[in-house]
Amino acid sequence: MKVLNTVPLDTAALRGFGGIAAVMGESPVATMGSLRRQTLVTLRWGAIVGQTLALLIVSQLLGFHYPLLACGLAILGSVLVNIAVTVFMPLDRRVSDFEAYMQLGFDLWQLAGLLWLTGGITNPFAILFLAPVVTAATTLSRWVVLALGAMALALSFSLIFFHQPLPWSPAGSFDLPLIFKIGIWIAIFVGSSFTSLYAWRTTKESREMAFALTTTEAMLAQEQKLSALGGLAAAAAHELGTPLATIQVVAKEMSREVEPGSPLAEDAALILSQSLRCREILEQLAQRGDQGDMMHDVLSPEDLLEEAAEPYIARNKDIVVIGHGEGPEPILRRQPELLYALKNYIDNAVDFAESRIELSAKWDKNILIITVDDDGPGFETALKGRLGQPYANTRERTRTAGGLGLGVFISGTLIERTGGKVSYARSPLGGARVKAVWPRDRLSP
Repeated sequence: MKVLNTVPLDTAALRGFGGIAAVMGESPVATMGSLRRQTLVTLRWGAIVGQTLALLIVSQLLGFHYPLLACGLAILGSVLVNIAVTVFMPLDRRVSDFEAYMQLGFDLWQLAGLLWLTGGITNPFAILFLAPVVTAATTLSRWVVLALGAMALALSFSLIFFHQPLPWSPAGSFDLPLIFKIGIWIAIFVGSSFTSLYAWRTTKESREMAFALTTTEAMLAQEQKLSALGGLAAAAAHELGTPLATIQVVAKEMSREVEPGSPLAEDAALILSQSLRCREILEQLAQRGDQGDMMHDVLSPEDLLEEAAEPYIARNKDIVVIGHGEGPEPILRRQPELLYALKNYIDNAVDFAESRIELSAKWDKNILIITVDDDGPGFETALKGRLGQPYANTRERTRTAGGLGLGVFISGTLIERTGGKVSYARSPLGGARVKAVWPRDRLSP
């Protein structure tokens, strides 16, 4: 057992993956998406076609009478708006929240005008008030959803009292009781509220997951770049070998041409010795890129935990490293993604611990288990089913520590990439426990 503890430093320790969102850009939790102008135009053309067919079927096939010219003018208004948007605005651009509000607001007023001419709230097509609100809920910011929702409810409520007769035969013979009309309006209110909330919530979770996966891919790409440095060093050594050989030949010729013991002879000898030294260094780099360094590329479980904990030993907490098991101690292959994942778990443990963090490695002939325990407040029971998901605050907040979420998701993804499985539980120390399990052969060199 080893205890890692030092005096506090003035500089902040490395914070794991906590700053990823700041590096990658604003989180999708705070930044809502937006609609493409082409999408709004296409949806409006669909509404125009549907409204036209409905009016023709009601008048020509069913034989009901209504103000056909006024309804046609209302549809023509949508046609003109679509033509104007297509001609004067690029369709491949994303619209601002304000423009989306204005266009969808126009659609609500146009629908309300048609319904006012054809029976008001008693017209079965009043359910279409949901469409612009749900569209906003899936793509636009919260204020647009609330504003459009309020507009839809106000317009539909006014249609309870102000509207032309529903197309019927004989004209004006069908009229629902007021209580039934109010019931229809309440159904529209409940339906729009529930559907919009459901669409907003599912879209929000999809954005969070997509952002988390994108961030994870960026971290893995960075790790792959680091792993490729050895190959780049070998390539550089190969390419630099020819000019160094030329420098050596020229230096030897200079040594023969100048007078021995002169300043030029000393300079030529220095150039020759330094070029030989550069060649030795490049040969070592080439060997490192092809074969690796056994002293650097393999380590024991305790060495792994000590290296992962090193950035955090200056945070005024006791970090204890324990290693034990059955049979010979495992020899692990150095994997940057494994170190990154463990560093992030240790960082969170140090944030939430009162005074002690235990890092333990246990093994037998088949598996290796690494656990990170702390004596902090532990995981919230309400979020037990969401542990490891992106943007889930899995720990109770303290005055000095925030919640977990994206970093834990990335760490779990990296652990799984190395062949392990992660679980979360209550620690014997009273706080949280993160447990990772691997088959031994997945981590062997």
